[in-house]
Amino acid sequence: MAMGGGGGSGGGRGRRRARKRPLSEINVTPLVDVMLVLLIIFMISAPLLTVGVPVELPKTEASAVETTDKPITVSIDQNGAIFIGESEVRWEQLAIRVAEEGGEKARDKAVFIRADGRAPYQAVARVMARLSASGFTKLNLITDTAADETAEG
Repeated sequence: MAMGGGGGSGGGRGRRRARKRPLSEINVTPLVDVMLVLLIIFMISAPLLTVGVPVELPKTEASAVETTDKPITVSIDQNGAIFIGESEVRWEQLAIRVAEEGGEKARDKAVFIRADGRAPYQAVARVMARLSASGFTKLNLITDTAADETAEG
């Protein structure tokens, strides 16, 4: 009687080895697909996150201002209309609305003034004077940097 022949009587061990082992590699294809979708979503939504009042900022050679807090943004369009965020504000309500927008310590926060380059100088000066008289001390004028513009004009 021969033992260990190739017959089917003692083959329980051989069948276990024939089973597939779990795959230990990570399939990165779904991860890449999700990341590409997120990239496209962020590329589309990033321009929408800027302040919604369209203004043509004047060109200057000033450097960027460093800030850690989210500033309060006041925009002035080419007709002299005043906006906080995307909502238009009446002249009489300017200081009150800026204080509401800034919260508890609004007077200590930076106020960014985005004025269209075609806006009347009087409108920009009046907004700055009103905010300064109301106790806002960190007033910043926002402009576009124009390193290449100096060669043209």
